[in-house]
Amino acid sequence: MGKAKRNLGPLLIVLAGCFWGSMGIFVRKLSDFGFSSVQIVSIRITLAALFFCILLFIKDRSGFRIALRDLPLFLGLGFGSILFFTVCYFTAITMMPLSTAAILLYTSPIWIMLMSVLFFRENLNGRKLLALALAFAGCVLVSGISGEGMTLTGLLIGLGSGIGYGLYSILGTIALRKYSPFTVTTYTFLFAAAGSWIICKPGDMVSKFTAAPNPMWLLFFCCLTALVTAVIPFLAYTMGLRTVEASKAGIIATIEPMVATLVGILVFSEPLTFLSGLGILLILSAVIVLNWKRRQI
Repeated sequence: MGKAKRNLGPLLIVLAGCFWGSMGIFVRKLSDFGFSSVQIVSIRITLAALFFCILLFIKDRSGFRIALRDLPLFLGLGFGSILFFTVCYFTAITMMPLSTAAILLYTSPIWIMLMSVLFFRENLNGRKLLALALAFAGCVLVSGISGEGMTLTGLLIGLGSGIGYGLYSILGTIALRKYSPFTVTTYTFLFAAAGSWIICKPGDMVSKFTAAPNPMWLLFFCCLTALVTAVIPFLAYTMGLRTVEASKAGIIATIEPMVATLVGILVFSEPLTFLSGLGILLILSAVIVLNWKRRQI
């Protein structure tokens, strides 16, 4: 049973990456209603927090109990990771080309690997370094990086998104030593949601809901957005972290931009270039390299 759970871990990380990769569909639709990027983030995080609370209430009410000394850990997960990296990422999008912002976000496996070596004493072997190189090169090719419009401030904000994104794997691994994935995700999103309401202009957001032609349909679509782009993938990723090293999980999750590219091709009829196709192959190669040894055992 233990081996089965270990083999399931990478699949859960891949599943999370696939769901995150579909985010563009929902973000584009919600932006048509006039919501800003930060407001879409707040909608997604707030409804996800509600769903996580319901799941935890049904599964294990005792999971709501956490030690006061662990509050800084969950504050770090909510504010320092989820909210921080999202705000940095959307800010970076407004300051530079989307492709450049995406590449800076996907420096996260580098930060995860460095922090894992520092805090968890994980081994930094050739297999991990090769997979990291393949994954990062694949992300560069898929996103089609261009350095136009880059400023020092933009660079720092973009790198901040990668660090914040990577921090979830580190703090999440620590939290899972004591709490279930349901407790970890619930409190992470509760704190993130509380922080998002400070910066999302809630009055303006509510007025956009009431002005919608069909508010009930819009609310349903917002709930679907939270389920598909936050609840399912973050729960799957957090459960995967129980058996997958943080550094490996970060690299496997780079499947997200590959899925986003495929969604763009299949849903929005965006062209597939030779470099994007090569990038997809490199990302898949990174995942295979990381898990090849496990399949041999």
